[in-house]
Amino acid sequence: MFPALHEVPASTSSPRSTRLASPRRDDTPTLWRTVTSSFRDRIGLPGPCRGSPGDVPSFTWIQTHFRHSRLGSGRAPLPSPFSPARGLKSQGMSRKRPRLVPETFGSRRRRGPGGAGEEPPGGEAGSVRRALRELGELFPRLLFQDALPPIALKSQVYSLVPDRTAADRQLRELRELGEVRVIQLGFDADAQGIVFTEDFRTKALASCRGRPYEGTVKRFLASVLPACGDLSFHQDQMTQTFGFRDCEITQLVNAGVLTVRDAGSWWLSVPGAGRFVKYFVKGRQAVLGMVRKSKYRELLLSELLARRAPLSVRLGLPYHVHDLIGGQLLDIVPTTSGTLLRLPET
Repeated sequence: MFPALHEVPASTSSPRSTRLASPRRDDTPTLWRTVTSSFRDRIGLPGPCRGSPGDVPSFTWIQTHFRHSRLGSGRAPLPSPFSPARGLKSQGMSRKRPRLVPETFGSRRRRGPGGAGEEPPGGEAGSVRRALRELGELFPRLLFQDALPPIALKSQVYSLVPDRTAADRQLRELRELGEVRVIQLGFDADAQGIVFTEDFRTKALASCRGRPYEGTVKRFLASVLPACGDLSFHQDQMTQTFGFRDCEITQLVNAGVLTVRDAGSWWLSVPGAGRFVKYFVKGRQAVLGMVRKSKYRELLLSELLARRAPLSVRLGLPYHVHDLIGGQLLDIVPTTSGTLLRLPET
């Protein structure tokens, strides 16, 4: 309630000593009239009270409202105490509570199926596709002057999709859909690289632009690549099915699109892949050496990634760690301190 504004003398000897008298119920209309109209306009109070004496606002409400008006805090005006809906204040507070939730969580909850950044619903190949995109972000494009498409090894995919049977099935589906191509890297029989078809086509055309074999490469990309998703091509297939002559096949080898497998057969390749293979082999050996030289031939994953990589690790530590884990060249041991990488016992 509003404090009484009239003073009662506490003693006759000390006129300056005063005390505030307790307000009476019947003094309320008189107290309200003491609040001048200018003061009401300044703090945004409504007009004179038309209700009962119990409708007079409390001093706490007036003080709070006046403080917000002076500071210009930009807050919404407090609900009027004369409004019949006295629960508006609590309703306003409840409306502010959802804002305490981070925006990222809210957007994820509101995002429905097929939203931006999500895999299409029902697509079983989503796990491998997502793994290839994550590995593509680790690929050092600038190291090769952006001349190579992002290359991911099948062993790296296994590190992100532990179920190898499911990973092979999803990869086969992506190949049948024509989204990815598998290339043979050559340094190992099981060393197969995976690239997106559009990236492969773009980099192959860029590498042969202005060369004598540009027309042959364009013909290969337009006719052979969409029709055949195999890893290798044979002599009869190239000459009889697609109509390439021996000299044109030689041009494809010189362009780096094909590499010799044996007499009469060729692997699908990427122009400039030899440099990548060189860096990859050296980097793999260097990372294995880091674990081998550690105590007990084991090392925490967090500690390994925090170390400064040797100069021979040109592709980056995370890129090689995915290969070593998926290729089972390092064992994973969960511990209370984190993931432990250990050389397998021979």
